Parts: sequence; structure tokens; C-alpha cells
Amino acid sequence: MMRMKNKPPTAAGGSPDSTGAEWELRPCGMLVQKRNPDSDHRAIPPPTIRVRVKYGSTYHEISISSQASFGELKKMLTGPTGLHHQDQKLIYKDKERDSKAFLDITGVKDKSKMVLLEDPISQEKRYLEMRKNATMEKASKSISAISLEVDRLAGRVSALESVIGKGGKVAEKDVLSLIELLMNELLKLDGIMGDGDVKLQRKLQVRKCSKLFDPSKDENF
Repeated sequence: MMRMKNKPPTAAGGSPDSTGAEWELRPCGMLVQKRNPDSDHRAIPPPTIRVRVKYGSTYHEISISSQASFGELKKMLTGPTGLHHQDQKLIYKDKERDSKAFLDITGVKDKSKMVLLEDPISQEKRYLEMRKNATMEKASKSISAISLEVDRLAGRVSALESVIGKGGKVAEKDVLSLIELLMNELLKLDGIMGDGDVKLQRKLQVRKCSKLFDPSKDENF
């Protein structure tokens, strides 16, 4: 798209337009003022157009604002095609159109025809992102469950320390059992991989378990 800034057409008297407006050249060759969405709230609503989109062997007729974007059109096509809007490629006049591009500025008119294709690269990226998010969510839930168990075991450690502090005796098997349970939780934490918040929460739980083994351990363990 050819855009012209600071070169408005001359006024009737031959002097340049002093409004500071930005202009653009439409596909039809007409020089028009660039649309500013923020200033259109009082304008007459743009007309609705119907576009025909071919997907496979099927045509879908969509009614949409003439000033909508290709991204908005993709979202409207999700329902009838079953194709996620991020996995779509819209071809108009033999060119793939960016989701941020506007229909009218690109030259789309009433009854214009387009072709919808599936974008395997975007689909793969979205699938990988979904799988990553699912893995992170699973790891976060596992850490939460471990945290609850560690808190429960910390209560048992405190109870044993209280008995010892009062001069009482604690059975060796109780101590060994508690150590084994804490080691199990550490092994579970060791098997959890993740970045960001998951990594931080894992580190905090490892530190908590380690302090139960040895309360004198440094906070920056």
C-alpha cells in the first residue's frame, strides 16, 4: 500500500492543506484521507458488504462491515469452517492478506471473492503453545499437591521436635519414616521441569524440604 505523509492535495487557492491530515492512495487510484478510527465515533456507520469465501469445495457468504479487518473476517469464518482463526490464510487477488489489514483499504467490495486456506505452520505453532501451557499447568498442579504434603510433614516434624525439646524420646522408626516421606517429595520435585513461576515454586518447595532436614540451612539454599 502506497502511503503519502505530509503531502496533502492543494486547496482551491493552490496552497497546501494546513490541517496536518495524513493521506493514502487507494487501490482504485483515488487519493483519500487516511481513516482515523478514533475520530469515526460520530460518523455514519459503514455499510455492510457480503463477501464470498471459498474453503475447499464450499463457498461461504459472510456479511461484514466494509471497514472491518481481515482478522475480524477470519473470526467470523471460524464457525462455518471449523478452522481456528489463527490457522487461517485469506487470499484476495492472489495475495495473502494480513489480519490487521482493512477490507475497504485493500479494495474489498460487496460480492468480492476470496479463498481460505489452512495455515499448517500457524497451526503447528499454536499446537506447540497449547501443549506447553498444558505441561506448565500440570506441573503447577503437581507442585501445589506437593506443597500441601510438605506442609503436613512439617507439622509432624514440629511435633517430634516438641517432644524432644521437652526431654521426651522419639522412636527411631518414626524419624526414619518421616525422612523417607520427605525424600519422596524431593524426588517428585526433581522430576518436575518448567520455567518462570513453575521453576520458582519448585525451588521454594525444595528449599522448604531441605530446611526440614536441617533447619540451619541458609535461606539462599
